[in-house]
Amino acid sequence: YPEGEPDKLLDASDDACLPCQAVPVSDVELKVKEIETAKEIEPRIMPVKVSRIDHLTEDVVRLYLKLPDEQRLQFLAGQYLDFILEDGRRRAFSIANAPHDDDFIELHIRHVDGGVFTDWAFTQMKEKAILRIEAPLGGFTLNEESERPMLFIAGGTGFAPIKSQIEHAFHAGIERPMELYWGVRAQPDLYLPDLPGQWEQEHGNFLHFVPVLSEPDQDWNGRTGWVHEAVLEDHDNLSDYDIYMAGPPPMIKAAKDCFSAAGVPDEQVYYDSFEYAAD
Repeated sequence: YPEGEPDKLLDASDDACLPCQAVPVSDVELKVKEIETAKEIEPRIMPVKVSRIDHLTEDVVRLYLKLPDEQRLQFLAGQYLDFILEDGRRRAFSIANAPHDDDFIELHIRHVDGGVFTDWAFTQMKEKAILRIEAPLGGFTLNEESERPMLFIAGGTGFAPIKSQIEHAFHAGIERPMELYWGVRAQPDLYLPDLPGQWEQEHGNFLHFVPVLSEPDQDWNGRTGWVHEAVLEDHDNLSDYDIYMAGPPPMIKAAKDCFSAAGVPDEQVYYDSFEYAAD
C-alpha cells in the first residue's frame, strides 16, 4: 500500500477477516502480541517539532516535542532518544512521559555550561523549531513480571525516566509498593516538587517520597547527604526490592557498590547512568 493491489477477503484463509470492514455478530476473542522488551522495537530516525518549552528552574527546561502527521513514538518506560546535531554529533535525553501518554515526547534538559546543544536550547531554541532524533534507545525498563516492591532513586534530571516508569506502572495497574528517593544539590533543583506528592495522594501503593539534598541551605528541614545513603539508612534489608536508578555516573557507581555490599542481587538493580557532554 498504496502501490500494491488491495487484499480481498477471498484471498484470505477461511478463519481470516478484514477488521476495517468486518462487523462482529457474536463475542470475539482477539490475541494481540504485546511488546515486552526494548529489543522488539526498532529505533527510527525522524523529525520532531518543538511544541512547548517550560523553564522549570534556572538550569532545567521541560521540552515537549511533536512527531509529524499525528504519529506516535512507540517506546518502553525508561528509554531515551538521541538528538542528531547538524555535524553528526549526538546528545541523549531520557523520555519523561509514560508510553500511554504519547501526544508529545517530554524531555527534562539541564543546562551544561559550554554544552553545544544545551547552550543553544537555553538561549536560541524556539517553539516550532524542527530537530532530528533517533528513538527509542536503551534498555532501562521495568521488570513487570516481578512481584517485588520497587524502589526508585533519581539524581538530578535522572527524575525524567523514573517519572516515566512510575506513571507507566500506575497506568498498567501494577500494585506493588513503590518508594521514590530524589537526590539533588539544593532545594530549587527539585524542579517538579509537587508531582510526587500528587502520586502519594492518588495511589495507595506509592508509599512515600524522600527528597535528599547534598548542599542544603539553613531553611531545609529534610534529609541531607547522598541519596543512596538515605536509602540504606531507611531500609534494614534491601534484598527483597527491585531498585531502579537514574542519574550521574558517580551516584550510580556509589549506589551499586553499596547495594551490592548490602546483599542486593545484581539482577535486581536496574540503572541508567547519565553523562553530560560539554562539547
